[in-house]
Amino acid sequence: MTPSPSGRHPAGRTRPLFAILALSGALAAAACSAPGGDAPSTGASAPAAVKTTCGTEPVTLKGYFETGFPLPKTLADAFTAQFPNVKWDIREDQFAVITQNAPRVLSDDPPDLMRLPQISELAKDNLLLNLDSYASAYGWDKWPASQLEQMRFGSNGERGAGPLYAMGLNFSMTGIFYNKKLAAQVGMTQPPQTLADFDAVLQKAKDAGITPINQFNGGATGGLAFPLQNLMAAYGETAPINDWIFNKQGATINTPSNLQATQHLEKWIKAGYLAPDINSQDYAMMMSRFIGGKNLFIFSGDWESGNLDKQMAGNAGFLLMPPAQAGGKQAAMSAPLTYGISAKSKNADCAAFFLNWVATDQKARDIGVKVGGSHPMGPTDAYMPAVGQDTVTASTLAAGATIGKDNGAMDFIANATGAIYAKSWTPQLQKLAAGQQTPQGLLTAVQKDYESQVKG
Repeated sequence: MTPSPSGRHPAGRTRPLFAILALSGALAAAACSAPGGDAPSTGASAPAAVKTTCGTEPVTLKGYFETGFPLPKTLADAFTAQFPNVKWDIREDQFAVITQNAPRVLSDDPPDLMRLPQISELAKDNLLLNLDSYASAYGWDKWPASQLEQMRFGSNGERGAGPLYAMGLNFSMTGIFYNKKLAAQVGMTQPPQTLADFDAVLQKAKDAGITPINQFNGGATGGLAFPLQNLMAAYGETAPINDWIFNKQGATINTPSNLQATQHLEKWIKAGYLAPDINSQDYAMMMSRFIGGKNLFIFSGDWESGNLDKQMAGNAGFLLMPPAQAGGKQAAMSAPLTYGISAKSKNADCAAFFLNWVATDQKARDIGVKVGGSHPMGPTDAYMPAVGQDTVTASTLAAGATIGKDNGAMDFIANATGAIYAKSWTPQLQKLAAGQQTPQGLLTAVQKDYESQVKG
């Protein structure tokens, strides 16, 4: 999601979301692990005893949030309104900056609650608090295991099992937003059923003088990772992609199906389907152009659903990447909007109480859906607000049901290591867009960097 841009992830808004029971029970493409897992030999220890309250005395929670996304701040304000003794001291940065700053901030200026770019290295370096005690106290370990799978890290250095080191403010899901008026102009009356159908729409848009796809790809966040991972899922299975992101032994991103996906992205670039200045665009410019009606498609996540329902009321649609073959399963990058508690937090109990409130309180869940556009964490039978049928939010929630049925949820390829997004995916994708890298060269370079970072 996950940007999120994961998230957005951009890498991280990267961020998942789905239709209640359908998605929450089948999020991961790999088998769900049981809570707990192996005994940790790394990471900060779980508190022996915890309090499930913020108390009544004045508390100031120190937060380090991702800028540009209203959900965390809106939740914080609503929390203070309900619990007036709790105030917030919030610092905000772009996701790329948080990615670079995370180890130093958690070590030298530890927040109580922090947006996390990834957890593996941070848990290994004892910078994150083990949340297993809170999971037991609040009953998080009774939720669908796949909700928490991506936030577990084991003593074997792999994600997906072991102690819990983070929680999500929601589950986000990525896909393709489109301008309905422009789609009608090029004859797109229903979502494309195959990748070839999608390509045909791109060509029709270009022929009509409409920019088919605009995508941020400038600075330290390579937004072409969004369409690339969607293409990877269209050509191949999601389980090997998740294995690579979770650092499973022997996993590789350099596979034949991923090469097909990268070649397809290069085809789009060479055909002129993407705006020519993507390497100078940030996420905000991409959104501004799309809302302004300057292009047909963008690849982003459901965290924009509420925003687009306001800014483009009735004129924005959402679809999943169609499969390469008719009738094939569909998949999407989907992950929790991940927040962790510093191992040095002075208010860990209150921070954990906030995370539980976000997932279980009716007002908080309203905000999660209506502001965040995503499905909240929590039990499968938890309250869900009503959503207008013709809204973008309704479309993203419906798409989440499809992903749940097809067991097609993936974590974001930018989350495989702490450095892989800024130092490998981004420069390699920028070179591909500039015609300075080949598809095979890109995958070879990323895999080499990945192996070095995982071993390091």
